[in-house]
Amino acid sequence: MDNEKENNVKHFLDLIQKSRKGKFKVYIGMSAGVGKTYRMLQEAHTLLKNGIDVKIGYIETHNRKETHNLLEGLPVIPRRTIFYKGKQLEEMDVQAIINLRPEVVIVDELAHTNIEGSKNEKRWQDVLEILEAGINVISAVNIQHIESLNEDVKRITNVDVLERVPDNVLRMADEVVNIDLTSEDLIDRLKEGKIYTADKIQTALSNFFKAEQILQLRELALREVASQVVRKVENEVPKNLALRHEKLLACISSNDRTAKIVIRKAARLASYYNSDWYVLYVQTPKESSDKIALDKQRHLINNFKLATQLGAEVIKVEAKNITDTMLEVVKQKQITTVCIGKPHFNLFKVILSTTIFNKLLNNLSSSNIDLVILS
Repeated sequence: MDNEKENNVKHFLDLIQKSRKGKFKVYIGMSAGVGKTYRMLQEAHTLLKNGIDVKIGYIETHNRKETHNLLEGLPVIPRRTIFYKGKQLEEMDVQAIINLRPEVVIVDELAHTNIEGSKNEKRWQDVLEILEAGINVISAVNIQHIESLNEDVKRITNVDVLERVPDNVLRMADEVVNIDLTSEDLIDRLKEGKIYTADKIQTALSNFFKAEQILQLRELALREVASQVVRKVENEVPKNLALRHEKLLACISSNDRTAKIVIRKAARLASYYNSDWYVLYVQTPKESSDKIALDKQRHLINNFKLATQLGAEVIKVEAKNITDTMLEVVKQKQITTVCIGKPHFNLFKVILSTTIFNKLLNNLSSSNIDLVILS
């Protein structure tokens, strides 16, 4: 009875806390130049006309004439000046925004990395701080900056995007709006000088702005927004009407490359199903802290950090038998789907591992649990 009362109180406190937070809207696009900043500024003008106290916290027009003209008439909060390596640079002034407490603040470039010495390392962390202060935020990000899509973007563009936003930040958004253009329209905008200056157009056409790449990035953006809609619907449907609440378990090894792929792909699945998920690492005696190589230890720590950023609960267990430990965790956490990486075994190892793998398959199938092998 006491536990029930405590849970009811906690639920009510959660509701109060949630109501105090600002609302969060994100414009998402397949690439630079689709019109995210332009749309944010248009919305700011509309809000201002309707008597809403809206201010520009940070905007990046990239000297695009049409976009820059929209700044006229909008109240702008002065940026903070920082001297870094002998240069005078500017960053968004988070404290000034919180002190002024506008109803809505526009914050561009969500994936931006702040200058060294700033309070927060990333701009998305600044945004979370502003939301916690009860201020509504409208922001923007390109699809290539979403953490779990890093491998997909690298495959499509051959570019390893370094500035990334954790998926759970996007998951916090109350509204996600896709700014969509056809690849032909985007390339036309580029050629007309509406995205980059004349000296950069040919380089852009030869690299990032290829029709086939744009189409694939466009598909990623559309999928992301579709999954956000699914999440929103599921969150508003009473739990007793749900068919099955998914719980995912991603099993990783100390192999850095494979583990990263498994984590990111499992994060996408968890995001799609709007489910809780876990990352399991079983530390066998041969990988105990006094035996495992230092580089593997470092990779493991980084992968645990990545999993946490993407919304997973990390489970680390010391045990001799990996399969039995996996099955035990599956039972404890009521897992519905187990994700493992594609095995890279030689023939001898496959033969040795057949019994173990069969045991895993038999146990999972008898429990109506899905097994996903990620390529």
